[in-house]
Amino acid sequence: MTHSTTPSQTPNPAGLPQGQPRYVLALDQGTSSSRAILFDHFGNVVRLAQREFRQYYPHPGHVEHDPYEIWQSQLAVAHEVLNDAGVSASQLHAIGITNQRETTVLWDRATGEPVGRALVWQDRRTAPMCEALVASGHGELFRERTGLIVDAYFSGTKLRWMLDHIEGARARAERGELAFGTVDAWLVWQLTDGARHVTDVSNASRTMLFNIHRFAWDDELLALLDIPRSVLPEVVPSSGEVARTASRLFGAEVPIAGIAGDQQAATFGQACLSPGMAKNTYGTGCFLLMNTGSQPVTSHNRLLTTVGWRFGERTVYCLEGGVFMGGATIQWLRDGLQIIRSAAEVEPLARQCEDTGGVVLVPAFAGLGAPHWDAFARGTLVGMTRGTGRPQIARAALESIALQSVDVLDAMQKDAGISLAELRVDGGASRSDLLMQMQADLLGTTVVRPRVTETTALGAAYLAGLATGYWQDEGEISRQWQVEQRFEPRLSADARAQHLARWHRAVDRARDWAREDLADGAP
Repeated sequence: MTHSTTPSQTPNPAGLPQGQPRYVLALDQGTSSSRAILFDHFGNVVRLAQREFRQYYPHPGHVEHDPYEIWQSQLAVAHEVLNDAGVSASQLHAIGITNQRETTVLWDRATGEPVGRALVWQDRRTAPMCEALVASGHGELFRERTGLIVDAYFSGTKLRWMLDHIEGARARAERGELAFGTVDAWLVWQLTDGARHVTDVSNASRTMLFNIHRFAWDDELLALLDIPRSVLPEVVPSSGEVARTASRLFGAEVPIAGIAGDQQAATFGQACLSPGMAKNTYGTGCFLLMNTGSQPVTSHNRLLTTVGWRFGERTVYCLEGGVFMGGATIQWLRDGLQIIRSAAEVEPLARQCEDTGGVVLVPAFAGLGAPHWDAFARGTLVGMTRGTGRPQIARAALESIALQSVDVLDAMQKDAGISLAELRVDGGASRSDLLMQMQADLLGTTVVRPRVTETTALGAAYLAGLATGYWQDEGEISRQWQVEQRFEPRLSADARAQHLARWHRAVDRARDWAREDLADGAP
């Protein structure tokens, strides 16, 4: 669908047999769509295919996906990319997988059939369960072992909910009949016809069940959540051949050699390979990660300590802050308010006014993530007057994405004890010049957009290609990263402070709004 090179122009990397050019295929399974991207040895996008799939909202605060639709859409775009590029499976050096994290799938080991819909990372139904864990004094234990704050965002309580609420699921799980996985594990299971039940360490570190210091599932945490160990996948490194695809799928077996959660993959794809480097991905949500090196950094500002990636016995850790509503805010303008027909219309509409006229949108439609962690916050639009129209609301929506990211980065710099020289950006919304300028202005920090913005998929490709010798080392990857545009701050310090103060007043009004609605733990 888009391409930067053609197969005939793509050479073999050094050390590979001469003949047909070779590629790495990245499967990028996201929250709203499945994508497949074919990369050449220079990190160029050769072909890209994408398919959206249905979102289910059965109750307020509930978000679900059909696991079969995830798999079918992912397989379809993989075939589409290969067919469009005229590339056979024999030309694939490896497959890398990156995925929406925390989304929870439970399926039958014998048949491979899901026992219900997947609970998406945005789903808030387990917020009362999380509050009860914290009230019982277990919050600090989870944070020490997993690096995570107890929150409905993560997979552990979602899995507990499925075992408790899907008829017969707990008994079947205890008999060893069911398998749990995040989306990476679900895809590997399907790609291998059920031969492999694995997850990589970056995805495991997002479950609230995995000890990031011992690199093992934590029995004490499993007991607290009443989760049988028998449902859990094997944990593998992020880079290394873990399986081969069933030959019937692509006509030949292809090594699956790279797996990472989408935000860790994007950090790797952005070549944030040294401690102190950071990136922000503007996808459905916004996720800001900073490389902190070989030692985990404990957050004192309500951020997450997470595994970035792991090569053999070598591990890189990151600090992370997640914003739940990034590009999804623009989808809400399109699908909810219906003030735009496509996401591409939001920037021209926002440019029709010089400022928001005092309007602030807090897009807490799925609660607030870092550093607020308020599962009961809800979307709030304040400051409207008779002069407020579509342009002001569109501009407020873009500003809300940037402002949420400012809160995360401020906390991150305090935890790490450094001031960022620059913020690398990627994801669909990073293509908006207006949003990126807003981000630089409100951060007071240079924002850098790379030439290749498909860094999530590229990171998965790099992890797979490094494991199989397609790329030689991390230095080669760093050299491939190139700047497309820099956005320098233009706003004065006083104006920036005024913007942030108004934003925080609006956030205070959104806090704790839905507590009574979710207090009964509705199904």
